[in-house]
Amino acid sequence: MSQDRAQNDVELSAAECADYLEQIVYFIDNELDEADCSAVREHLDSCNPCLAKYDLQRTVKQVVARSCSEAAPGELRAKIMLRLQQVRVEITEV
Repeated sequence: MSQDRAQNDVELSAAECADYLEQIVYFIDNELDEADCSAVREHLDSCNPCLAKYDLQRTVKQVVARSCSEAAPGELRAKIMLRLQQVRVEITEV
């Protein structure tokens, strides 16, 4: 294979990966139709860099989801509420 052809294959692969990487969030959220899901799965099965990015996205999404369901400790909530009240007072005084 010539060097030019190898370079074109790398560029094509990068462009192809970019397209799949845009779809990963929708794939994780089950927002793609079955044909697109199959295409993304097939690509992830054959592309380790994209699979690593998929795993990272999925992990981040799980951590954020878990964090959103946890309540802040009472002491922290009280400090935040006090500070919000102070800001409201400062705004009304201006």
